[in-house]
Amino acid sequence: MLTGGGTGGHLFPAVATAENLSSRAAGSEILFVGTKRKLDRNYLEQFGFSVKTIHSYGLKGKKITALIKGLAVLPVSFCQACYHILRFRPHVVCGVGGYVTGPVIAAAWLLRKPTIIHEQNSVPGLANRKLGPLVSRICISLPQSGKYFPAGKTVLTGNPVRSRIVEVADSKKSHDDKMTILVLGGSQGAHGINQLMVEALSMGNEGLPELRVIHQTGKNDEEMVSRAYQKTGLDAQVAAFFTDMAAIYKQADLVVSRAGATTLAEIAVLGKPAILIPYPFAADNHQQTNGLWYVESGAAVLLEEQGLTAEKLGATLKEILLSPEKREKMSAAMRKLSMPDAAEKIVDICQTLA
Repeated sequence: MLTGGGTGGHLFPAVATAENLSSRAAGSEILFVGTKRKLDRNYLEQFGFSVKTIHSYGLKGKKITALIKGLAVLPVSFCQACYHILRFRPHVVCGVGGYVTGPVIAAAWLLRKPTIIHEQNSVPGLANRKLGPLVSRICISLPQSGKYFPAGKTVLTGNPVRSRIVEVADSKKSHDDKMTILVLGGSQGAHGINQLMVEALSMGNEGLPELRVIHQTGKNDEEMVSRAYQKTGLDAQVAAFFTDMAAIYKQADLVVSRAGATTLAEIAVLGKPAILIPYPFAADNHQQTNGLWYVESGAAVLLEEQGLTAEKLGATLKEILLSPEKREKMSAAMRKLSMPDAAEKIVDICQTLA
């Protein structure tokens, strides 16, 4: 049983883990227990996995009315989680983060099922922090997060990357010789990055090779970004959300992105140089901490969104795009930080506990 969700950053590693188990142990049964978000259910069902949902709401950083609602529904969440565990009878229950993880892992602990949590970020979320003392094992993606958990329980596995992305890691670019910038704002897009990139690339690209832009905008900014690139005459592929990320990543020479843990794990496996603009309101500022791990190794450049101008972003883009040597060094540093066998390590732990 896998549980978690609420963002792609939680779902993608769960899917990667499930894919690995399915390929290694034919006949294994996998059940996802998640939120009632339609996006979560649709994404998981497209892979053919069974999905059950429980009523669950976030607690951290909520206003008083939402906090009361979230606390009031916890007994319901717990009972629903017990029901699904008793019916499915899993050998292992694995949580990948998000508020739905809390009641499911707590129910599994009470029912004496082996439990694992996986933490993607450098600073663990509230649910995983509280669950640390209860679970059998804690898989972490970055060394910094180990200090938040009980000693002796953590295993550095890395962050699982979907098999389709791992498969294209060594393949060559699938387009012409244009220099391609991939812009990602996370599964919901990022207005700040969208605005800055449009302005930076509208200021003139003298001295640069011919550019191509692939830009994931999120639902709200798709039309605005598309119109802006049309005015500049840039070769641009714009969409609210890309489903085949392996094909998209394959084309990129440089990634401009938030610093979500799953995106970082993916671009590390692919060895893509990156300009990171962390989401400034992420819980415990974890995206900033995530990004610094890659910056310190020379794999990325980090720009804080507060006070960032289009001129500064444009200058950083030019500095990297005009230096093949710099891109090669960043790419090599990215690959050194990658852990493409993360899903395999987590499944090993699951099988050992089972």
